Amino acid sequence: MSEPREHRIKRLKMRSMRRGIKEMDVILHPFAEANLAGMDEAELGLYDEMLSENDHDLYQWVSGQVAPPPRYAALMAQIIGGLPRVGA
Repeated sequence: MSEPREHRIKRLKMRSMRRGIKEMDVILHPFAEANLAGMDEAELGLYDEMLSENDHDLYQWVSGQVAPPPRYAALMAQIIGGLPRVGA
């Protein structure tokens, strides 16, 4: 049985704001609120997969310390693109 779309989005939003480290809560929750409803099923699937990654790895990807795996590169670019600029 497949998960209804609205339940999936709600679950992903919860997973985005209840991370292992606060920095990722602050980064992913606003992104999820702004973008999940507009994503297609493949994009939601990729985001769901990404949420299973280690928070410290995610933070390194978002902060530019380490390049994300190629399958997450475009998604990370979207997330990073939504972050406020330092000094802005």
